Amino acid sequence: MTAPALDSEAVPAPRLHQPRRGLVAAAEVVVAVLLGLAATWCWSRGIQEFSYPLDGRPPLVSTRYHGNWVAFAIALVTAGGILLLDAVRQTVLAVRTRAPKPVQDVAQATDEHV
Repeated sequence: MTAPALDSEAVPAPRLHQPRRGLVAAAEVVVAVLLGLAATWCWSRGIQEFSYPLDGRPPLVSTRYHGNWVAFAIALVTAGGILLLDAVRQTVLAVRTRAPKPVQDVAQATDEHV
């Protein structure tokens, strides 16, 4: 039983090394920085401090946390971290070069193993 021969011209080989991936990585870093700034803004909105003056003693300071703003800040930081990880991946794929492997004929390869 022989395997059907694949038409190598119909299916192009995947190319990992693409220099335009560097531009994608740079854009992801910019978006991650913007997400970090937005997370800082949300975090500051999510924490309120109240000060109650007392006679003869230091003021009583109370902190109130707004869960929706804090959760949104955490979500933004998480999304920024994922973007930074993908930016590293895109950079590696943009920089790494590898000699292409020669495409071996499937029919010839199966005949050699029989």
